[in-house]
Amino acid sequence: MSSDLRLEPVTPANLDAALALRVRPDQEGLVASVVKSLAEAYVHGDTAWPRLIFDGERMVGFVMAFFDITFYPDKAGDRPRSGLWRLLVDADRQGGGYGRFAVEQVCAEVRRRGGTRVTVTYHPGPHGPAEFYARLGFRPTGETSGDDAVAELELELDPA
Repeated sequence: MSSDLRLEPVTPANLDAALALRVRPDQEGLVASVVKSLAEAYVHGDTAWPRLIFDGERMVGFVMAFFDITFYPDKAGDRPRSGLWRLLVDADRQGGGYGRFAVEQVCAEVRRRGGTRVTVTYHPGPHGPAEFYARLGFRPTGETSGDDAVAELELELDPA
């Protein structure tokens, strides 16, 4: 992994390359495509934060965060949550630390917006990302969101 990692917005200039990002065939049922993610970002524009992951000039993945969404609006006491909505690292670039970098950047953005906890939902089961998120400190809450498991990470106080 290089030191030239960054997140960039999706633009007309990089849209076609973003739409070409793909996970491995065994992961296709685990994460929605970039095109579906961008459609969701469009209709949830005030809460979605789609970004492309770059290593230097090479696009290596896509991440989308969400901010202040209530999972169960009809449930008394349910709180707004912020966190990781989608993470897709291109099949030939996986294992290079790009996913970790993207999650760290989402955590930093949640913290910048005043949040203290990051939520992620993911498809459980074989080839799923449960172990990846656990290594990053996310702990299952026991909840589900649709068919997905829910996990959360308490953010450490910003040392600054």
